[in-house]
Amino acid sequence: MKHLTNLLIGFVALSHIGILVLEMFFWDHPIGRKIFSMSPEVSASSAVLAMNQGLYNGFLAAGLIWGMWTAQRQVKVFFLTCVIVAGLFGGLTAKASIILTQATPALIALICLLWVERNSNSNSRLTKDE
Repeated sequence: MKHLTNLLIGFVALSHIGILVLEMFFWDHPIGRKIFSMSPEVSASSAVLAMNQGLYNGFLAAGLIWGMWTAQRQVKVFFLTCVIVAGLFGGLTAKASIILTQATPALIALICLLWVERNSNSNSRLTKDE
């Protein structure tokens, strides 16, 4: 189950790297306009803001990768929670599907992480009591 948790966290990190690439490099490009349903005028006028958003998504991905690399639970929990909050905010203020595409995978990964930790702690206590 620990491997599944890392796989889920890796998926969340990878998706945020993908968002970084789209927002920083393809926002004002036909591919980006199609994905984000924008006119050329809207994409051109918001390209600098999108690059900033992309950079923040990169920081989220970097934090998740750091958490997996160092195996630090607190780092993973913090960055997954940041992704969930950002996804909920984006879903409520920009596009509802962001809740499904960003917040939900992070929530699933966080639940899995906490579940694995809870079960490993109870297994440790069982071993000590025996």
